[in-house]
Amino acid sequence: MDVFELSDRLVDDIARISPIAATALGIPGYDHLWQDFSPAGIAAAREKLEEYRSAARDLPGPTGPWETLALRILIDYLEQSLEDIRWGEPLRDINNTASPLQMIVQIFDLMDTSSSEVCGNVIARLSTLSDVLGSWREALAEGMDRGLLAARRQVLSTIGECRSYAGEKSFLDALSQQLVECSDDERDVAMAAARVAFIEFAEFLEDSYLPVAPDSDAVGEQRYLRAARRFLGSDIDPLETYEWGWSEVRSIWDRMQEVADEIAPGLSVGEVLDLLKNDSARCVPNEEAFLEFIHNRQVDAVERLAGIHFDIPEAMQSVEVKLAPAGSALGAYYMQPSEDFSRPGTVFYSLGEGRPISVYDEVSTAYHEGFPGHHLQVGIQVGLAEQLSRLHRMVVWYPGYGEGWALYVEELMDELGFYDIPDYVMGLLVNQMHRACRVVIDIGCHLELAIPAGSGFHPGEAWSYDLAVELLEQRAFLKPAYARSEVTRYFGWPGQAIAYKLGERAILDLRRELEQRDNDSFDLKAFHAQVLGYGPLGLDHLREMML
Repeated sequence: MDVFELSDRLVDDIARISPIAATALGIPGYDHLWQDFSPAGIAAAREKLEEYRSAARDLPGPTGPWETLALRILIDYLEQSLEDIRWGEPLRDINNTASPLQMIVQIFDLMDTSSSEVCGNVIARLSTLSDVLGSWREALAEGMDRGLLAARRQVLSTIGECRSYAGEKSFLDALSQQLVECSDDERDVAMAAARVAFIEFAEFLEDSYLPVAPDSDAVGEQRYLRAARRFLGSDIDPLETYEWGWSEVRSIWDRMQEVADEIAPGLSVGEVLDLLKNDSARCVPNEEAFLEFIHNRQVDAVERLAGIHFDIPEAMQSVEVKLAPAGSALGAYYMQPSEDFSRPGTVFYSLGEGRPISVYDEVSTAYHEGFPGHHLQVGIQVGLAEQLSRLHRMVVWYPGYGEGWALYVEELMDELGFYDIPDYVMGLLVNQMHRACRVVIDIGCHLELAIPAGSGFHPGEAWSYDLAVELLEQRAFLKPAYARSEVTRYFGWPGQAIAYKLGERAILDLRRELEQRDNDSFDLKAFHAQVLGYGPLGLDHLREMML
């Protein structure tokens, strides 16, 4: 057996252990089943991962560069997964963005409802929702016994999400309308069971977990640096990174003031953004118009960039854009295509309630989530079957690499002239400011650092939830509900929020180094192909491969 065969087998076992992952990856045969999140399920996963680690260590030495890459990816994946279990992370996995609850809800977006047979898979999962939530409840109960607890704020957020899903205008209502191939009785019984399951889980959290959940949001330096290493594939100096984050906040703010003067001379940044958000001529009236606007930007980008700055696989030359389930955290996210590309890559948007819908800041988001961001990146990754292991193509993901690339292309599209009016440049800068604020909030709050002198924002004060929300409102100009959702996300998902700017920083540093090294022979298209052609890597590993 070689490393590629062993990696293939691991993907098959991941699908068996986590049917949610199987559906996300487009692996058939598991769409009616749920993952076991319980301590017994965690123990079974740990045993399987340890078996693979032992087998990987017994493999003969790699004979070429792609085998070497596959072996390192395999061992790194196994070690990181086992480390999470060793530190008890699955026993306190409650947050508003990437916990089992979001995995459970979002997976329905990817399920086929076109025939009675596949509708039966949806019905089966809805009918047994109490089982999967019950297994998660068991894990959280063990975490309570061991003192491994999520913070009170995350618990309250999850309670709110569960009650939202059980209530009116939830994703269940939209899903029900898609189940036309199922009988009304089957559908209604399954929907009722799902609503009850969400309510019962909310009651467990409210009655049993919330009273013992700690008030403090900070996870401390040790846990924070361990999480950051997992997301980045690189160690950070938190104090240097915190200081750099503030320098980014200041420099982006200066440019925002310059662009504001281009748009409406004499108005402040805030006044210009009010204009961009509320001027009906600069907005779209409804969801349908918004989806069409984003789709058209994607088509334009593909047509103008294909073969010039990027080689685009045929299967990735279109991207679907859809609305996220009702009740989802505000923002946008990308779901990768299936392994055979029969299910296309899709960008989902959660737009909130305001109408009309402003689009000045959505152009850069479209490039980030769609083409040439995650859609191109993940599509190339999935299609590199001759070079990369199946595990690498389908499962492995480093946010420092992935989100860093997506943020890099936001800036690249400015360099290439795709923000064709100053409104969209301001949108880019607002989004860049948002990511810079993430760095200082995430590190500052979890390590309980002071806000530095010269920041122009509450210098010398200790971070708090309210100050973090205020920074996002005053510098990134997020709406209050979005700012609160974002800060809750950072507090519950330590180390992930910094991956965007630090990944972009690493890719830009690599590009500058190679431009200086190669001078006139530097080829930007070749640089992009090289970054994407290795698949997702930790930032240290990417640097090794590129240089």
